[in-house]
Amino acid sequence: MLIANGIEKVKALKLPIGGNFDSPRTALVRWQSSHNEKLHQAYVNGKYAGVTVNSQQRQLIVPLPSSFATAVSIEIFAVEPKDAHIDFSDEVEPVITNGRVKLRLLRSQNLPFDSTIKIYSDSATGQIDYDNSLNAEAINVWPSRYDKCGFGNSRFGRSDFGYDSAAAVGFGRGNFGRGQFGLDADSIEWMTNQLAKGIYKFAIVVYDKEGEQFSVTETEPITVIPSPRPAERLTVISFNKHTNELLLGVS
Repeated sequence: MLIANGIEKVKALKLPIGGNFDSPRTALVRWQSSHNEKLHQAYVNGKYAGVTVNSQQRQLIVPLPSSFATAVSIEIFAVEPKDAHIDFSDEVEPVITNGRVKLRLLRSQNLPFDSTIKIYSDSATGQIDYDNSLNAEAINVWPSRYDKCGFGNSRFGRSDFGYDSAAAVGFGRGNFGRGQFGLDADSIEWMTNQLAKGIYKFAIVVYDKEGEQFSVTETEPITVIPSPRPAERLTVISFNKHTNELLLGVS
């Protein structure tokens, strides 16, 4: 289990390769921690990046992504020594660095043929607004009957282990092994508009043909850090010839 409390003053210093400071590939991360009997793991953009070798170590060299078009998130967590080499990436709160969030719902045979989906958000307030959906038009879970029935579009074998139909959802379409009995699972993906910086929660609600809620799935909090807007215009404000300093204005 990852422990975030008691860790503070996390700082990262880029380490150049071959004297190139503009495109570093690693960073030296330092921090302070009150956990003197635990080890510490580092995660870069939500992915496991390394672990300390003893309980007193308070720095690590971590790899950096090859592109810096978006912000880089570096997080440090304390862990029990017995869990030091376990990758807890699934437990790390995702950080979205392009300002847009992609939501995914796996389609399974328990979803009615005439069901629809609406997406809701808390607009970074902490409370999801179920009165106003983000998608103007509801999404059809099954655009056609062939999508639900699978290959053959019949009842041969009555599905499952004797199958044709229910256990064959999305066969050959991707998400290999995430469907029933290890078969492929089809998925529905939906992306938000550009979002402002903040911590968001979303809900995916499936409605039956009568308009009643069939299922509700809420996401964990998602941190959104949009990419910085590139400078469109640079202007020279002043130049100090004694200190050789140039002051630029950005718009």
